[in-house]
Amino acid sequence: MPDPISRRSFATMFGTSVVLASATEPSSGDEKRAADPGPVEAGFERDYPAPGFKPRWKKPQINRQFVQDFVIYAHSDLDMTRKLLDREPALLNAAMDWGAGDWETGLGGASHMGRHDIVEFLLGRGARIDLFCAAMMGRLDAVKSFLTLQPALIDAKGPHGFTLHFHAQVGGKVAEPVLDYLQSIKKIELKPNPFLKPPAGPAGAAK
Repeated sequence: MPDPISRRSFATMFGTSVVLASATEPSSGDEKRAADPGPVEAGFERDYPAPGFKPRWKKPQINRQFVQDFVIYAHSDLDMTRKLLDREPALLNAAMDWGAGDWETGLGGASHMGRHDIVEFLLGRGARIDLFCAAMMGRLDAVKSFLTLQPALIDAKGPHGFTLHFHAQVGGKVAEPVLDYLQSIKKIELKPNPFLKPPAGPAGAAK
């Protein structure tokens, strides 16, 4: 099973995800909170007819901070993921928009971090598996079925823009057949994956 890098290193290498790293750091007071007020909903005004269907809000939405915390923990902390999900089962498929429609669920975060243990836990609770998760988990049968149904999915992007090839890479050895299959369809240059530690040399020393 691959070992994920730290959230801070993740943010350094991927600017699209810097919000995730900063959200995990403890607050240093009013000055920091003022500098980083949190997400702001984009302005919007309809320039088209309103839908005829009017939703009835019988139940409150899950708090956005709660969703954010769950998605962040699901990247790397199985115990906290379990604790928050036990507290609120509806978090299972909740999604966070990190900005500009970069939607991510807890399962999506665990998948691109290569956290098989967290993914298996969430799937066991009934999380909705997707193509990116299937690629990371080495489910070649599912990946083939999706791409047979819609070949254009070879270029699909998951949370933060991570590709199917990326998810198969971070899946480690179990996902190697998926990566080979994806490469047979569209061969790309596979850059070193930042979520995988370098292989150990003799006597466990790093190469």
